[in-house]
Amino acid sequence: MKPSNETGPNTGSIQKRATDTDPELKQVVASSGSMWGAFSQAVARNMLARSGPAVDDAKRLTTFVEAGPRAWLIRLPIVNVALFETDDGLVMIDSGMAAAGPALLETVRKISDKPLHTVVYTHGHIDHAFGLWPFLEAGIRPRIIAHKNIIDRFNRYIRLRGSVAHLNFQPSETYPKDKGDIQWPDITFTDSLELLVGGERFVLRHHRGETDDHLYVWVPGRKTIMAADFYFGFLPNAGNGRRVQRYPEEWAEAAEEMASLGAEILLPCHGETMYGADDIRDALLELAEVLRYIVDHTIAGLNAQQRQDKIAESLQLPEHLANSPRLQPRYITAKEIARMVIAQYCGWWDEFASNWNPSPFEARAREIVHLSGGMASLVARTRELAESDIQLASHLAEWCFYADPSDPEARSVMIEVFSRRAKEPGPLMEVMAYTEAIERAMQAQ
Repeated sequence: MKPSNETGPNTGSIQKRATDTDPELKQVVASSGSMWGAFSQAVARNMLARSGPAVDDAKRLTTFVEAGPRAWLIRLPIVNVALFETDDGLVMIDSGMAAAGPALLETVRKISDKPLHTVVYTHGHIDHAFGLWPFLEAGIRPRIIAHKNIIDRFNRYIRLRGSVAHLNFQPSETYPKDKGDIQWPDITFTDSLELLVGGERFVLRHHRGETDDHLYVWVPGRKTIMAADFYFGFLPNAGNGRRVQRYPEEWAEAAEEMASLGAEILLPCHGETMYGADDIRDALLELAEVLRYIVDHTIAGLNAQQRQDKIAESLQLPEHLANSPRLQPRYITAKEIARMVIAQYCGWWDEFASNWNPSPFEARAREIVHLSGGMASLVARTRELAESDIQLASHLAEWCFYADPSDPEARSVMIEVFSRRAKEPGPLMEVMAYTEAIERAMQAQ
């Protein structure tokens, strides 16, 4: 598939980057992205690249730390990989993104000269399951194990290549074109699978959570959990509006199950290693509690036949959860998790009658400009309102822009308002949404 040559507000291929022209915004994005670990804009925007700046940055930024006897957490940019040495060879949990594959191969060779025996994919996201290609090119072919639902996920990446790339802020030309671009699992399972490697047990447990193919790995002989993306150290990514369905209730079940195991080491796919059985249990139970609270609030609102937008807006976490340093909204907010629960149980309609068969957004925007007395009047009101209510001003800015993307003032006010919002404290996905709005306006120039 060729990259799109289209320009304008509706293209899915946004080529101009707001962070290239606004150093302050670039710093905000880098600061927000650093919650995952070492951050590189080149890696974040080119996770499936196999050459170029993303690969160079990954080599420069990758580190590793010991996580117990013969165990290591490899810190790639953005994501972690766990490595366990056994008497029969290495067991690696996840393989990172394609851009970090060469760095991962170099690091594994630095750590141990044992053969790579087994690789487990915790789920099929592009930052977790695409970094094995340099191993294969070097003649290293481990067995690969994953949950069975990863097959449908990988096939969806191929079929919806352009769409999924856009939603992940990636160049569509780097996404898998066919089955040969993916390192497929050799073994899949349904609920649980126990591996015996070098006399050690590795227990794989599936629960739907961030994805429907999500699993964690329990290594009982080492009292270690590789928690995958079930645990972050902040409010979990259970309500991402740019992704397919997530499962907060089953995510809570996974957290409770992990809390019951008595783990003394928790290895996350994002963030720092956690030590201590009490701290690990408390953190996982707190995670389960917040997810159950959000789910219960949302279900109660649905059963009371409240309007869906009111359900999310009325959500207020109890003080002990809202103030917990382990549940801060660094990526998404609790309200967005509530919206994900609504999406799980309801249709696409938002209960506003006009949105059942709506007029095109551009037509509505042009009518609002007309009612406002013209573009100059609406632009002026947008700038005025931005001083007191930036959230409401954002709606006006989009009406200006989509009413006439060729109007310089409409583009300008769109960039002004969303630049201001992006630089305010907020979770990463909000920053990225506002950044994309800026880039749409830039692209229309």
